[in-house]
Amino acid sequence: MRRFLLTACAAFALSHAAAAQTPSGQTLRITLREDPDILDPTLARSYVGRIVFAGLCDKLFDIDEKLNIVPQLATGYEWADPKTMIIHLRQGVTFHDGTPMDAAAVKYSLERHLTMQGSFRRSEIGQIDHVEVVDPATVRIVLKSPSAPFLAQLTDRAGMIVSPKAAEAEGKDFGAHPVCNGPFKFAERVANDHITLDRYPGYWNAAAIHFDHVVYQAITGTSVRLANLQAGATDLVEQIVPTDVDAVKKDPKLRIVISPSLGYQGITINTGNGPRAETPMGQKALVRQAFDLAIDRTALVQVVYNGLYTPTVQAISTSSPYHAPVNPPARDVDKAKALLKQAGVSLPVKVTMNVPNTPDIRQAAEVIQAMAAEAGFDVQINTMEFAASLQAEARGDYEAYLIGWSGRSDPDGNLYSFLHTGAGQNTGHYSNAVVDGALDGARATADIPARAALYAKMVGQLRQDLPIIYLWTPVNIVGMTAKLSGFRPVPDGMIRLQGLAFTP
Repeated sequence: MRRFLLTACAAFALSHAAAAQTPSGQTLRITLREDPDILDPTLARSYVGRIVFAGLCDKLFDIDEKLNIVPQLATGYEWADPKTMIIHLRQGVTFHDGTPMDAAAVKYSLERHLTMQGSFRRSEIGQIDHVEVVDPATVRIVLKSPSAPFLAQLTDRAGMIVSPKAAEAEGKDFGAHPVCNGPFKFAERVANDHITLDRYPGYWNAAAIHFDHVVYQAITGTSVRLANLQAGATDLVEQIVPTDVDAVKKDPKLRIVISPSLGYQGITINTGNGPRAETPMGQKALVRQAFDLAIDRTALVQVVYNGLYTPTVQAISTSSPYHAPVNPPARDVDKAKALLKQAGVSLPVKVTMNVPNTPDIRQAAEVIQAMAAEAGFDVQINTMEFAASLQAEARGDYEAYLIGWSGRSDPDGNLYSFLHTGAGQNTGHYSNAVVDGALDGARATADIPARAALYAKMVGQLRQDLPIIYLWTPVNIVGMTAKLSGFRPVPDGMIRLQGLAFTP
């Protein structure tokens, strides 16, 4: 306990130091649960990084509170035919280096997403055959085949447009000095501490911005985040854990906003990526099925999250018309033991699980560890700094990884990149023809019942293979000073800075 308190006090002092060193002018201080990964839209993967991008990089399109797709850098679009999209761009927009955001820049950025080594956007917009500049304000995108979710992909990092001049000059180091076209421009970054953005005077929607600076500070400790908010050392905390909700509600100086989420938390299994896949868990579906049955999802979310999260076995939330009618199984330790016997493995089955170093996720890992032990598993928890855990996953240096995904408005964004053979975030190298066919088929039709049937077929196969053991769907819980107005709770969880302001 004493060691924790010292760590908490040190973090608390750092937050005051960061605030004291902020440049003059009105500043919004946002606390993140983790340190973001690279600030390059093509290479980035982290949820908290997307929150920083919301201040740094506008997108071709955005989503609103009801998941409607709305224009941002674009002013509109139309389909010339099922494979050809025409996008009309907002005129007069400039990047932070003063260069124009035009059709040539859009073409450059989309092609960069498609061709850059290490791109995590390639599988998201891989349907693109080619991009044409019609005129400075018009782009024609020709797809290889019709794609129902393509427009939705442009509401996130795949739709972020970077400065071609800066990207060419910086090369692989662009993420250390990103140049986009959002309301704020990059100022500085201190790893594992804070990122500072300064207001960009040339922003196309400048009237909606009411701060001169934004400081994003990473604090992994949940109680430290709460203490900073209560003390006025931060203005907004992007994640309040359910166990701290009542404390925020009782403080008249604070406000809390709870809203639905599009994401999930699960355990990704390395089934085919290098030597770390050569384990009973990686090679035998029966072992993964036993592990799945050893977990009581309802008890897990009750213990760790006060029951505010929803147990699940799929990546599609219950609010989606594409949600498959499959409920989480009841915990069955005896059946789990029988499956391990059927698999012919030696007991206990050893599993090393990489876990990001946030307190609630560590606690969830410990609950899973205890539950799995009763069925014959020996789970070793390997706690890692978040960005390092992502890097380990990308190179296949894991057996199991307790990791979440913040979710997308179209279910394709929760599924294709993680499960399709060869897709960018399929780090376990899972491959199944039934799943591939369902994912490809769901991209090819806009008919909701037809897509839902394909996703249901896919979920049925995934429940047998379990390349990802889905656990729960979270909710977005944001805490903030009562003086902050204009916050919009969008299900993707991003902190949109447009309209945010302090009230007297």
